[in-house]
Amino acid sequence: MAGAKPAALSGAKIVRPETCVIDPEVTIGRDTVIEPYVQLLGRTQIGSGCRIRSFSVIENCVLGDQVLVRQSCVLEDSRIAAGAEIGPFAHLRPGCEIGEQAHLGNFVELKKTRMGKGAKANHLAYLGDAEIGEGANIGAGAITCNYDGVNKYRTLIGKGVFVGSDSNLVAPITIGDGAYIGAGSCITKDVPADALAVGRARQVTKEGWAALRRARLAAKPSAK
Repeated sequence: MAGAKPAALSGAKIVRPETCVIDPEVTIGRDTVIEPYVQLLGRTQIGSGCRIRSFSVIENCVLGDQVLVRQSCVLEDSRIAAGAEIGPFAHLRPGCEIGEQAHLGNFVELKKTRMGKGAKANHLAYLGDAEIGEGANIGAGAITCNYDGVNKYRTLIGKGVFVGSDSNLVAPITIGDGAYIGAGSCITKDVPADALAVGRARQVTKEGWAALRRARLAAKPSAK
């Protein structure tokens, strides 16, 4: 395991080092804990007081102090500021910048995206070619539709924005500071600051429809 001795001398703790892969140019700060089966590759730099949970792969990334990377994350060519929390099962593709105390949770994928201080995307999101302001909250299943089959486009999400679950933001688009996006929306136009945008069909409820359908089916002679 290349690099284990310098990491240990700096005051880092590597649990079961025989299971880890640490490249020679990796640096690890004091009081950081590296759990079993972690891969730290390329020129990765990890700050002090971090914890890298098992089965994570980090390549050519810079992590600030007190960063938590939970189990089974893949991080590539990105920067993560102090106090951020990543994963489990998160994927940072190249070109991402994660602000202080930001949270990325289960099965969240980012590509060329900047997240501001305290921004959150905790569940099942894809955020590509996006800039997300401080304190914004991205709901479960939300995605930026950044590719039209030919070109990539940017999504700009302001400070304190709330994006409801299962929303599609069709780039290029700008969501102003403090705006709300209703759950299940497909947003194709810019949203002003402090506005509510809802882009979904109106619900239609036909009472008794299911019972009538079952009765009609029961009345039909069975096919043989």
